Amino acid sequence: MAKVFITGADGFTGRYLAKELMRDGHEVCGLARKEDPSAAWRMRVCDLLDREALTQTLAIEKPDAVVHLAAIAFVGHGDVGEVYQTNVVGTRNLLEALTKSGCKPQSVLLASSANVYGNTDREVIDESVKPEPANDYAISKLAMEFVARLWEGKLPITIARPFNYTGVGQSSHFLLPKIVSHFRDKAPVLELGNLHVIRDFSDVRTVVSAYSRLLTGKFAGRTFNVCSGVGYSLLDIIAIMRGLTVHHPEIRVNFDYVRANEVHKLIGSNNELRTAIGALQPIPLRETLRWMLEHPTET
Repeated sequence: MAKVFITGADGFTGRYLAKELMRDGHEVCGLARKEDPSAAWRMRVCDLLDREALTQTLAIEKPDAVVHLAAIAFVGHGDVGEVYQTNVVGTRNLLEALTKSGCKPQSVLLASSANVYGNTDREVIDESVKPEPANDYAISKLAMEFVARLWEGKLPITIARPFNYTGVGQSSHFLLPKIVSHFRDKAPVLELGNLHVIRDFSDVRTVVSAYSRLLTGKFAGRTFNVCSGVGYSLLDIIAIMRGLTVHHPEIRVNFDYVRANEVHKLIGSNNELRTAIGALQPIPLRETLRWMLEHPTET
Protein backbone atom coordinates (compact mmCIF):
# COMPACT_ATOMS: atom_id res chain seq x y z
CA MET A 1 0.00 0.00 0.00
CA ALA A 2 1.22 3.51 -0.85
CA LYS A 3 -0.06 7.02 -0.39
CA VAL A 4 -0.70 8.51 -3.82
CA PHE A 5 -1.15 12.25 -4.27
CA ILE A 6 -3.18 13.29 -7.34
CA THR A 7 -3.37 16.84 -8.65
CA GLY A 8 -6.69 17.37 -10.37
CA ALA A 9 -8.22 14.66 -8.18
CA ASP A 10 -11.66 16.20 -8.70
CA GLY A 11 -11.35 16.18 -12.50
CA PHE A 12 -12.60 13.68 -15.06
CA THR A 13 -9.46 11.52 -15.11
CA GLY A 14 -8.61 12.12 -11.46
CA ARG A 15 -11.87 10.65 -10.19
CA TYR A 16 -11.39 7.44 -12.16
CA LEU A 17 -7.72 7.15 -11.19
CA ALA A 18 -8.50 7.67 -7.49
CA LYS A 19 -11.07 4.86 -7.59
CA GLU A 20 -8.64 2.57 -9.45
CA LEU A 21 -5.90 3.17 -6.89
CA MET A 22 -8.21 2.68 -3.93
CA ARG A 23 -9.42 -0.64 -5.36
CA ASP A 24 -5.77 -1.69 -5.43
CA GLY A 25 -5.44 -0.85 -1.73
CA HIS A 26 -3.64 2.50 -1.97
CA GLU A 27 -4.37 5.55 0.14
CA VAL A 28 -5.38 8.48 -2.06
CA CYS A 29 -5.24 12.20 -1.40
CA GLY A 30 -5.07 15.11 -3.76
CA LEU A 31 -5.60 18.67 -4.87
CA ALA A 32 -9.02 19.97 -5.81
CA ARG A 33 -10.45 23.26 -7.02
CA LYS A 34 -13.13 23.27 -4.33
CA GLU A 35 -14.39 21.27 -1.37
CA ASP A 36 -16.16 18.02 -2.19
CA PRO A 37 -17.63 16.36 0.93
CA SER A 38 -18.84 13.42 -1.17
CA ALA A 39 -15.33 12.38 -2.24
CA ALA A 40 -14.16 9.04 -0.86
CA TRP A 41 -10.56 10.30 -0.68
CA ARG A 42 -8.99 13.23 1.13
CA MET A 43 -9.15 16.46 -0.85
CA ARG A 44 -7.04 19.54 -0.21
CA VAL A 45 -8.14 22.77 -1.88
CA CYS A 46 -5.02 24.44 -3.22
CA ASP A 47 -4.06 26.36 -6.34
CA LEU A 48 -0.99 25.14 -8.24
CA LEU A 49 0.01 28.77 -8.67
CA ASP A 50 0.18 29.26 -4.87
CA ARG A 51 3.71 27.98 -4.30
CA GLU A 52 3.76 28.40 -0.53
CA ALA A 53 0.43 26.67 0.06
CA LEU A 54 1.41 23.88 -2.31
CA THR A 55 4.69 23.30 -0.45
CA GLN A 56 2.88 23.24 2.90
CA THR A 57 0.29 20.78 1.61
CA LEU A 58 2.93 18.35 0.34
CA ALA A 59 4.94 18.70 3.57
CA ILE A 60 1.87 17.54 5.48
CA GLU A 61 0.92 14.68 3.14
CA LYS A 62 4.42 13.39 2.24
CA PRO A 63 3.12 11.07 -0.49
CA ASP A 64 4.89 7.93 -1.71
CA ALA A 65 3.86 8.68 -5.30
CA VAL A 66 2.47 11.65 -7.24
CA VAL A 67 0.30 11.82 -10.36
CA HIS A 68 0.06 15.25 -11.94
CA LEU A 69 -3.22 15.53 -13.88
CA ALA A 70 -4.29 19.11 -13.13
CA ALA A 71 -4.21 21.08 -16.39
CA ILE A 72 -6.16 23.04 -18.93
CA ALA A 73 -6.93 20.05 -21.14
CA PHE A 74 -9.21 21.57 -23.78
CA VAL A 75 -7.37 22.49 -26.99
CA GLY A 76 -9.91 25.21 -27.79
CA HIS A 77 -9.65 26.92 -24.38
CA GLY A 78 -10.10 30.64 -24.95
CA ASP A 79 -7.59 32.06 -22.45
CA VAL A 80 -4.10 31.30 -23.81
CA GLY A 81 -2.41 32.90 -20.81
CA GLU A 82 -4.27 30.60 -18.44
CA VAL A 83 -3.21 27.58 -20.51
CA TYR A 84 0.48 28.43 -20.11
CA GLN A 85 0.17 29.48 -16.46
CA THR A 86 -1.59 26.28 -15.44
CA ASN A 87 0.19 23.76 -17.64
CA VAL A 88 3.74 25.12 -17.46
CA VAL A 89 4.09 27.30 -14.36
CA GLY A 90 1.75 25.07 -12.36
CA THR A 91 3.88 22.01 -13.16
CA ARG A 92 7.07 23.83 -12.25
CA ASN A 93 5.55 24.90 -8.94
CA LEU A 94 4.57 21.31 -8.17
CA LEU A 95 8.04 19.93 -8.84
CA GLU A 96 9.67 22.73 -6.84
CA ALA A 97 7.23 22.15 -3.97
CA LEU A 98 7.98 18.42 -3.93
CA THR A 99 11.68 19.08 -3.37
CA LYS A 100 11.23 22.00 -0.94
CA SER A 101 8.71 20.10 1.19
CA GLY A 102 11.12 17.24 1.85
CA CYS A 103 9.02 14.67 0.00
CA LYS A 104 10.82 11.57 -1.26
CA PRO A 105 8.32 10.07 -3.69
CA GLN A 106 9.19 6.76 -5.33
CA SER A 107 7.44 7.83 -8.53
CA VAL A 108 6.18 11.07 -10.11
CA LEU A 109 3.94 10.60 -13.15
CA LEU A 110 3.29 13.68 -15.31
CA ALA A 111 0.41 13.60 -17.80
CA SER A 112 1.51 15.34 -20.99
CA SER A 113 -0.38 14.87 -24.30
CA ALA A 114 0.00 13.21 -27.69
CA ASN A 115 -0.84 16.62 -29.13
CA VAL A 116 2.86 17.43 -28.76
CA TYR A 117 3.48 15.36 -31.93
CA GLY A 118 1.42 17.76 -34.07
CA ASN A 119 1.02 16.86 -37.73
CA THR A 120 3.39 14.14 -38.87
CA ASP A 121 3.67 11.94 -41.93
CA ARG A 122 4.11 8.83 -39.78
CA GLU A 123 1.16 6.42 -40.06
CA VAL A 124 1.58 5.33 -36.45
CA ILE A 125 3.37 7.55 -33.94
CA ASP A 126 5.82 6.08 -31.47
CA GLU A 127 7.89 7.86 -28.85
CA SER A 128 10.81 8.38 -31.25
CA VAL A 129 8.79 10.81 -33.39
CA LYS A 130 10.02 14.38 -32.98
CA PRO A 131 7.42 16.64 -31.33
CA GLU A 132 6.05 19.36 -33.61
CA PRO A 133 3.27 21.02 -31.57
CA ALA A 134 0.69 22.83 -33.70
CA ASN A 135 -1.33 24.79 -31.11
CA ASP A 136 -0.87 26.57 -27.78
CA TYR A 137 -2.17 23.63 -25.74
CA ALA A 138 0.38 21.30 -27.34
CA ILE A 139 3.18 23.82 -26.91
CA SER A 140 2.32 24.20 -23.23
CA LYS A 141 2.48 20.43 -22.74
CA LEU A 142 5.82 20.11 -24.49
CA ALA A 143 7.13 23.02 -22.42
CA MET A 144 5.95 21.14 -19.33
CA GLU A 145 8.07 18.17 -20.41
CA PHE A 146 11.13 20.41 -20.79
CA VAL A 147 10.48 21.92 -17.36
CA ALA A 148 10.43 18.39 -15.92
CA ARG A 149 13.98 17.84 -17.17
CA LEU A 150 15.22 20.42 -14.68
CA TRP A 151 14.21 18.02 -11.89
CA GLU A 152 15.42 14.76 -13.47
CA GLY A 153 18.25 14.38 -10.98
CA LYS A 154 16.04 15.15 -7.99
CA LEU A 155 12.76 13.34 -8.69
CA PRO A 156 11.87 9.99 -10.34
CA ILE A 157 9.77 11.50 -13.15
CA THR A 158 7.91 9.46 -15.77
CA ILE A 159 5.99 11.20 -18.58
CA ALA A 160 2.79 9.83 -20.11
CA ARG A 161 1.56 11.09 -23.46
CA PRO A 162 -2.10 10.07 -23.63
CA PHE A 163 -3.85 10.17 -26.97
CA ASN A 164 -7.58 11.00 -27.01
CA TYR A 165 -9.71 9.21 -24.43
CA THR A 166 -13.25 9.51 -23.18
CA GLY A 167 -15.89 8.06 -20.88
CA VAL A 168 -18.88 8.79 -18.67
CA GLY A 169 -18.48 12.13 -16.91
CA GLN A 170 -16.29 13.88 -19.47
CA SER A 171 -17.37 17.46 -20.14
CA SER A 172 -19.77 17.96 -23.05
CA HIS A 173 -17.44 20.50 -24.68
CA PHE A 174 -15.24 17.55 -25.64
CA LEU A 175 -16.10 15.95 -28.95
CA LEU A 176 -17.32 12.44 -28.14
CA PRO A 177 -19.54 13.41 -25.17
CA LYS A 178 -21.11 16.04 -27.43
CA ILE A 179 -21.82 13.48 -30.15
CA VAL A 180 -23.19 10.94 -27.68
CA SER A 181 -25.51 13.46 -26.03
CA HIS A 182 -26.95 14.49 -29.41
CA PHE A 183 -27.72 10.88 -30.28
CA ARG A 184 -29.12 10.16 -26.79
CA ASP A 185 -31.45 13.17 -27.06
CA LYS A 186 -32.45 12.27 -30.65
CA ALA A 187 -31.39 15.76 -31.78
CA PRO A 188 -32.38 16.31 -35.42
CA VAL A 189 -29.14 18.13 -36.33
CA LEU A 190 -25.53 17.55 -35.27
CA GLU A 191 -23.01 20.29 -36.11
CA LEU A 192 -19.37 19.27 -36.25
CA GLY A 193 -16.09 20.55 -37.64
CA ASN A 194 -13.76 18.58 -39.91
CA LEU A 195 -15.40 15.16 -40.38
CA HIS A 196 -12.22 13.58 -41.71
CA VAL A 197 -9.86 14.08 -38.76
CA ILE A 198 -8.66 10.74 -37.41
CA ARG A 199 -8.05 10.11 -33.73
CA ASP A 200 -6.87 7.26 -31.54
CA PHE A 201 -9.55 6.93 -28.84
CA SER A 202 -9.20 5.01 -25.57
CA ASP A 203 -11.57 4.41 -22.68
CA VAL A 204 -10.71 6.43 -19.55
CA ARG A 205 -10.77 3.18 -17.54
CA THR A 206 -8.00 1.75 -19.72
CA VAL A 207 -5.96 4.95 -19.37
CA VAL A 208 -6.11 5.06 -15.56
CA SER A 209 -5.21 1.37 -15.40
CA ALA A 210 -2.07 2.19 -17.39
CA TYR A 211 -1.29 5.16 -15.12
CA SER A 212 -1.68 3.00 -12.02
CA ARG A 213 0.73 0.39 -13.37
CA LEU A 214 3.28 3.01 -14.44
CA LEU A 215 3.32 4.29 -10.85
CA THR A 216 4.35 0.92 -9.44
CA GLY A 217 7.30 0.34 -11.79
CA LYS A 218 10.77 1.81 -12.15
CA PHE A 219 10.33 4.02 -15.21
CA ALA A 220 12.01 7.28 -14.17
CA GLY A 221 13.32 9.27 -17.13
CA ARG A 222 11.11 7.50 -19.66
CA THR A 223 8.20 8.70 -21.80
CA PHE A 224 5.26 6.50 -22.82
CA ASN A 225 2.42 6.85 -25.29
CA VAL A 226 -0.90 5.81 -23.76
CA CYS A 227 -3.16 4.84 -26.64
CA SER A 228 -5.11 2.08 -28.37
CA GLY A 229 -3.23 2.03 -31.67
CA VAL A 230 -6.53 2.26 -33.62
CA GLY A 231 -7.73 5.34 -35.51
CA TYR A 232 -11.32 6.49 -36.07
CA SER A 233 -12.64 9.37 -38.16
CA LEU A 234 -15.71 11.34 -37.07
CA LEU A 235 -17.63 9.57 -39.81
CA ASP A 236 -16.69 6.24 -38.18
CA ILE A 237 -17.95 7.52 -34.81
CA ILE A 238 -21.23 8.67 -36.35
CA ALA A 239 -21.70 5.27 -37.99
CA ILE A 240 -21.19 3.51 -34.63
CA MET A 241 -23.68 5.84 -32.92
CA ARG A 242 -26.27 5.29 -35.65
CA GLY A 243 -25.90 1.55 -35.14
CA LEU A 244 -26.33 1.88 -31.37
CA THR A 245 -29.35 4.21 -31.48
CA VAL A 246 -30.99 3.72 -34.90
CA HIS A 247 -31.06 7.53 -34.99
CA HIS A 248 -29.96 9.40 -38.12
CA PRO A 249 -29.49 13.13 -37.45
CA GLU A 250 -28.57 15.55 -40.19
CA ILE A 251 -24.81 16.12 -40.03
CA ARG A 252 -23.75 19.69 -40.76
CA VAL A 253 -20.20 21.01 -41.02
CA ASN A 254 -19.92 24.24 -39.03
CA PHE A 255 -16.77 26.02 -40.18
CA ASP A 256 -16.59 27.86 -36.86
CA TYR A 257 -15.59 24.48 -35.39
CA VAL A 258 -12.78 23.91 -37.91
CA ARG A 259 -9.46 24.99 -36.42
CA ALA A 260 -6.80 26.50 -38.66
CA ASN A 261 -4.11 24.57 -36.75
CA GLU A 262 -6.03 21.28 -36.63
CA VAL A 263 -3.98 18.10 -36.20
CA HIS A 264 -5.45 15.91 -38.93
CA LYS A 265 -4.32 12.42 -37.93
CA LEU A 266 -3.18 11.18 -34.53
CA ILE A 267 -2.72 7.43 -34.08
CA GLY A 268 -0.24 6.08 -31.56
CA SER A 269 1.91 3.03 -31.01
CA ASN A 270 1.63 1.51 -27.52
CA ASN A 271 4.47 -1.00 -27.98
CA GLU A 272 6.72 0.72 -25.43
CA LEU A 273 3.93 0.84 -22.87
CA ARG A 274 2.95 -2.81 -23.33
CA THR A 275 6.58 -3.89 -23.04
CA ALA A 276 6.90 -1.94 -19.79
CA ILE A 277 3.65 -2.81 -17.98
CA GLY A 278 2.21 -5.79 -19.83
CA ALA A 279 -1.01 -6.28 -21.79
CA LEU A 280 -3.45 -3.36 -21.73
CA GLN A 281 -6.76 -5.16 -22.44
CA PRO A 282 -8.29 -2.09 -24.14
CA ILE A 283 -12.05 -1.60 -24.12
CA PRO A 284 -13.43 -1.42 -27.70
CA LEU A 285 -14.63 2.06 -28.65
CA ARG A 286 -18.11 0.76 -29.48
CA GLU A 287 -18.46 -0.47 -25.87
CA THR A 288 -17.19 2.84 -24.50
CA LEU A 289 -19.76 4.73 -26.56
CA ARG A 290 -22.52 2.34 -25.45
CA TRP A 291 -21.50 2.92 -21.81
CA MET A 292 -21.63 6.69 -22.31
CA LEU A 293 -24.97 6.44 -24.09
CA GLU A 294 -26.57 4.40 -21.30
CA HIS A 295 -25.09 6.41 -18.40
CA PRO A 296 -25.52 10.17 -18.76
CA THR A 297 -23.68 10.76 -15.47
CA GLU A 298 -20.65 9.18 -13.87
CA THR A 299 -21.11 5.67 -12.48
